[in-house]
Amino acid sequence: MRRQRSAKIVATLGPASSAPETIAALFRAGVDVFRLNFSHGERREHQARIEAIRALEKETGRPIGILADLQGPKLRLGTFADGKVRLKSGTHFRLDLSRKPGDAKRAPLPHPEIFAALESGTELLLNDGNVRLKVESCGDRFAETVVIDGGELSDRKGVNVPNAVLPLGALTEKDRGDLLFALDAGVDWIALSFVQRPEDVAEARKLVANRAGIMVKLEKPAAVHRLAEIIDLSDALMVARGDLGVEMPPEDVPPVQKQVVQACRLAGKPVIVATQMLESMVHAAVPTRAEASDVATAIYEGVDAVMLSAETAAGEYPVEAVTMMDRIVRRVQVDPLYNAGLHADAAARPEHTSSDAISAAARQVAHTIGAAAICSYTTSGATALRAARERPGAPILALTSSLQTARKLALVWGLHCVHTRDVTNFSDMVNRATSIAHREGFAERGQRIVITAGVPFGTPGATNVLRIAWIEG
Repeated sequence: MRRQRSAKIVATLGPASSAPETIAALFRAGVDVFRLNFSHGERREHQARIEAIRALEKETGRPIGILADLQGPKLRLGTFADGKVRLKSGTHFRLDLSRKPGDAKRAPLPHPEIFAALESGTELLLNDGNVRLKVESCGDRFAETVVIDGGELSDRKGVNVPNAVLPLGALTEKDRGDLLFALDAGVDWIALSFVQRPEDVAEARKLVANRAGIMVKLEKPAAVHRLAEIIDLSDALMVARGDLGVEMPPEDVPPVQKQVVQACRLAGKPVIVATQMLESMVHAAVPTRAEASDVATAIYEGVDAVMLSAETAAGEYPVEAVTMMDRIVRRVQVDPLYNAGLHADAAARPEHTSSDAISAAARQVAHTIGAAAICSYTTSGATALRAARERPGAPILALTSSLQTARKLALVWGLHCVHTRDVTNFSDMVNRATSIAHREGFAERGQRIVITAGVPFGTPGATNVLRIAWIEG
């Protein structure tokens, strides 16, 4: 099943999309990676979804990626005596550690770590930023605030502290349990929520122990300020614009998105743009023109993947949403301005390594000879990542003997992953690559392909061979 596009589609599974037949329909509509949101649902539900995905993978013979998205340290208010209150701008409001239900003058905030980080002048955002408070005085158990922007509050609404680094890690006890469950179930990516500092990523990496790729969700301004360090420690990034858009002004989110995409492309790390991409399709069969433009903008920037959340997890038109996203991506990628833009800013100049030299040469050679495809032999996935970093005009076949690697690379721009046995010599290398390229529909007889590999064969990260081969009749 060859995709007629380079950028990938990630779709979230939920109540509207958990039946095996729906998962199959989503895959056929264009999903490359399925996201399991551990903020919702029971583990048994996630296990059933994983089993359905793996059965579909076996049926279709195509590697499918699975992303486990951990909830992270979500901060919430306590409860209110009457269920909800409405705060008026200019009034005073107290937050404290008392468990007594709240009212229009105070509310319980059962998070001592928040009070430890507050100081006079700090702003607090409640209910996804709909209510804004400013701290006037505070202690280790309370904060006296003034309401800057009033609005409605109800039980357990979220709390954001945009300009403070809170003394808590990115993994709660629930996350640690979910992480072990997800790894044992064989997921390919672990997404970390509410990362604030590089140390959060390092902690997760020890727990994951190379059993899956680590994806950092950028949701906190503190993480954006240390972007280079976080990219260095992670395997992929997600621009999670929901919480990011709560914690910073809306006008700052698009420049941050572009900054993150460019930095990831430079580093050769996969990057996803997510949240509210086709939000109106939760209840409508077609998106707004603004939403179509939003998806297109991410594709023009050169992202590896775009993601659907509520649209497929809880929406009324999950398959239609994937189909629409696929149509938008394919339309952008046939625009001559798309390829011109990918290389206009030289975002991915080769590094001074043999692997990058071969990958850059493969792109240039494929362009010069009009190659039908680039076939990249890869063990760990590093070779295929460097090939994708170049954003070549020719499609890339990532040939690997590791099914785990093939599944993980399903997220990456331009890669069509094929699980195949290791090659043992040059003749085997050429014969296998030409046979697969023809079988998978990438090259016809008489066309040429470019092959990259590492010698000794099967050595991770040792790309040092480039070969041009004909598809023989």
